[in-house]
Amino acid sequence: MTKTAPATVICQVCKKPKSPHDGMIAELIRPSLAEFIKKSVSEWDDKGFVCLDDLGEFRKDYVKEVLQDEIGELSTLDNEVIESLHEHEILSSNISKQFETKLTFGERLSDRIASFGGSWRFIIFFGAVLFGWIILNGIFLLNRAFDPYPFILLNLILSTLAAIQAPIIMMSQNRAESRDRLRAENDYKVNLKAELEIRHLHEKIDHLLRKQYNRLFEIQQIQIELLEEIGRQRKG
Repeated sequence: MTKTAPATVICQVCKKPKSPHDGMIAELIRPSLAEFIKKSVSEWDDKGFVCLDDLGEFRKDYVKEVLQDEIGELSTLDNEVIESLHEHEILSSNISKQFETKLTFGERLSDRIASFGGSWRFIIFFGAVLFGWIILNGIFLLNRAFDPYPFILLNLILSTLAAIQAPIIMMSQNRAESRDRLRAENDYKVNLKAELEIRHLHEKIDHLLRKQYNRLFEIQQIQIELLEEIGRQRKG
């Protein structure tokens, strides 16, 4: 007759009944995290059960303590990474798409003007306008030119265009700088979370491998003892 798994088990941290699928045995927890939990749980048992909710809370506090020891005071970004680890949230996001949805009509227009003003199309178009202006007023219209040499009206238009174009380009550059800063912050959070997760996986795999080696060694010792006992029985 086979034994059935219990419907519920008691978590040794919160003392509440939980499903066996909602936690793990304490001995499977990586050693550094287990030592951290032992500081708060006096009646810690390696054979006991720990639910995922309590394990997540302890893991969040443990990661916070490790980061404080390594980098000092935690920033807002560090706390966001810790919360994402606890909530199992995805940090990576499309910053450019989110940034574009928040732009006003004036900001979009300034970006397009700055983009056009820094292109070869603008240089060719503006060069053609200047050349045509000079040819029209200097050769074709002669004494009836609306802007004779030295082209004072053209100079006024150029000065006005430069005065307007400069702040428009600066506004566009400021938004590009803000976009780059948001992208850098997002990359930092993703990289930090990935580093913490990889460290956690490495430590957990090493712990499981050590346990597996210990169990294999115990099985080997039992096999050797059995072989020695069989040998003694045959000699007897």
